[in-house]
Parts: sequence; structure tokens; C-alpha cells
Amino acid sequence: MLERYTLPEMGNLWTEAYKYKTWLQVEVAACEAQAELGTIPAEAVAEIKAKADFDPQRILDIEATVKHDVIAFLTNVNEYVGDAGRYIHVGMTSSDVLDTALALQLVASLEIILKHVDALVDALRTQARQHRYTVMVGRSHGIHAEPITFGFKLAGWLAEVLRSKDRLLALKTEIAVGKISGAVGTYANVDPQVEAIACQKLGLTPDTASTQVISRDRHANYLQVLALLAATIERIAVEIRNLQRTDVLEVEEYFSKGQKGSSAMPHKRNPIRSERLTGLARLIRGYATTALENVALWHERDISHSSAERVMMPDACILTHFMLVETTDLVRHLLVYPDNMQRNMNLYGGVIFSQRVLLALVEKGMLREDAYAIVQGNAHQAWNRDGGDFRASIARDPQVQAHLSAEELAECFDPQHHLQNLSVIYQRLAIE
Repeated sequence: MLERYTLPEMGNLWTEAYKYKTWLQVEVAACEAQAELGTIPAEAVAEIKAKADFDPQRILDIEATVKHDVIAFLTNVNEYVGDAGRYIHVGMTSSDVLDTALALQLVASLEIILKHVDALVDALRTQARQHRYTVMVGRSHGIHAEPITFGFKLAGWLAEVLRSKDRLLALKTEIAVGKISGAVGTYANVDPQVEAIACQKLGLTPDTASTQVISRDRHANYLQVLALLAATIERIAVEIRNLQRTDVLEVEEYFSKGQKGSSAMPHKRNPIRSERLTGLARLIRGYATTALENVALWHERDISHSSAERVMMPDACILTHFMLVETTDLVRHLLVYPDNMQRNMNLYGGVIFSQRVLLALVEKGMLREDAYAIVQGNAHQAWNRDGGDFRASIARDPQVQAHLSAEELAECFDPQHHLQNLSVIYQRLAIE
């Protein structure tokens, strides 16, 4: 039925035509349920299924007069069906159609999103494997801290995306809920078995206790889970932006042949995709806030949620899909510069190895406060000075010489010490 409206891509799931298709699926499922319960003739359902159709433009024309989208839709469908159309929508209210059909769109959108989450997982895992031994400096507060690897950084991103995948899978169950319970949800004019049978046919579960609408806490959670995924993408994007800064340049977005970074400055290679992703994450967070505000409707329902959802549900799903595609491509083609990582790690004579020197002195019997003062003094002397060399400075310090041999001091500057237990993390994430 209506195969021409079977459109799998995300944007097409949110067209008017596809929306009307889901509305018709709900109406037909309810009719089939009524027929199974013996309340409408089976022949009428067969006729409805054979003849039912709609014209999106005709629906809009009717709606211009009646000012009600579901009534306009039903009027148009009945123009195709004829007399059997009197059995459509029996005992139902508009939100039975709208909310149940919306669930179908949200589930279909999640299936596409999950497919692209898997693609991002593969891209992150591949890069993490490739760079699990690529040493770089770790940073806290934006300041050099201690050695890590780029693979370790990618592992953190991967773990976060995998958590989002778990949330999305749980969300798929939570949002796959329909309601055919009538005007205020009391089943006064429709048998609860109609809802049960129709939802089963649609691959949904009946809502536990609907009013005239499905409670909007489900939809708020949907937007919050998408916002969390968008925040993870933003985390990746912001890190790439920082690592691409001219004075860092440890990674860089792929810059294609013929691409230009600035209309004024020919040298520019800007992280435009990461910046774009950062901006889009802000939009989805805003939608999550609106979705939370939609939970508190008046009494058994109002429609203050409806206008917002007509914008944010399609937009959030389409944006999430786009962001996943962009991020996956960005990660797959990311340019990584190990030489620059090595250069940055050894700035000022390896000040990032200060803790290792501190601990070595403590192990040799020096009081921690005394050892800290010696190491900090030498580190600060080297810090941010042309030709500053912490390693050379600390090696000349008489108090250090009295406690550490040249070989023992050299061991303090071996970055491999900091990487010895990373295999535990890689194993957890199937990176090795």
C-alpha cells in the first residue's frame, strides 16, 4: 500500500507525504483490529486497504477551510475510499493518530541514527588502533600535563559514543509506544483491545496510561538522548579544533584539493567542519530544553507541545543524522602529525616529566615537600623561556645529583612508563 511513499532516508521520513503515510498506517491498523473483534465488517477493511490513498496538496487545500489537519486528512482519504470510509477513525481522537504515527517516525529515525552511530564507532576504533602507540602530551586546563597517546584520546571518544549507542537502543524501546484510547484516554468509545491489536500490528506497545496524548516525558527523553550524542560529537569537534591551532597543529581536518580557507588570507586551513558541528550541537541542546517544557501540559492535554514538536522532532533527527555522517567522515580522514606531537611533548626540556622526577626523589628518601620545591623551581626556570631545558637544569641540581644517578634520572624522562597500562583500556574497547 502506498509503496511510493516508502522513503528510507532521514529527511524523507519527515516529509508531509511520509507523515500522512504513517497516519494511514495507524488508521488501517485500527480498522483491522476492529474487524478482528467483530465490530466492523471484514469486507469494509479489505475495501479500505484496497482504496485508501491521499493527496498531500488536497489535504492542505481542505485544511485551509477546516483548520484541522487530521480532519482534512480523513476527508481526503474518504474521497478515495467511499462508503467504507465510515468505519475509519471509529471511537478515535486525533492524538490517537498523531502520537502513534509520530512513534513510527521516531523509531524509523532511530534505526537510521543507530546505523550511523555504528559507522562512527568503526571509524573511531580504526583510528585508535592505528594510533595506540602515537605518543603525545596530555593536557589539563589547556596546559601540558603528562604523556598519553592519540589512541588513548580516541578511546575516550569511542567509549562515550558506545554509551550513547546503549542509550539509543533503550530509547528505541521507550519511544515505540502507541495509543488508541480515545478523547481523554479512558477507552470510553474504543475497546482497549483495539489499541493492543493495532499497536502489535505496528510494532509498538500500548502506552501504560495515556491521557488524550502520550505523556511527553518519553519525547523529552528522546531529545535528551540526542542532545547527549550531540554533546559527544561536540567534544570530539572541540578537541580537533584545539589540536589544529597553528601553535599546536597535532591533528588537522582533511583539506581537499582546491579547497580555500579564507577569501582574504590564502594560507588559512580552518577547522570548519568541527566548528559547524559545535554550532549544531547547540541547536539540539536547545530542543532538549523545549522538550522538557512540553511535559507539563494542561489537564489531560493541550497543544502547546504540538507546534514545537513539528519543528524540533524532524530538525533534531535530521541534524543528528547529518552530524554523525560529518563526524564519521571527519574522523576517517583526520590528518595526524606525530612529529608535531613529539615536538610539543618535549617543549622546555620535557617539563611534563616533573612528577616522575618528584617521585624518584621521594623514593630515594627526600621529603616530598623538599623534592617538590626542587623540581618546581627547575621546571619554572625552564618554563616559557627560549632554550629553557628542564632536563638539563634538573640534571645540574646538586640535590638531585646527590639522590639520583644519571641513569635513574634518564628513566624519569621515558614516556613509555606512562603508557604501560593503556592496554587495559584498549582491551575493554576491542581496540587491540
